[in-house]
Amino acid sequence: MDAEKTIFEIEWLERLLALPDTRRPRPADREAANRRHDEMYASNPWFRLWQRYGVCSRA
Repeated sequence: MDAEKTIFEIEWLERLLALPDTRRPRPADREAANRRHDEMYASNPWFRLWQRYGVCSRA
């Protein structure tokens, strides 16, 4: 009986956490995303060029 309740609660949490987050991003969230992006592309020479001079290679 107790195991069934635990399984039900776990399944309920899985469904709850599968839903998209509808909260608006805070400035700190945006800064963290920008920081992760910059770290991911830090070794890319085109990104370094854009970062240094504000040059964008996109059309």
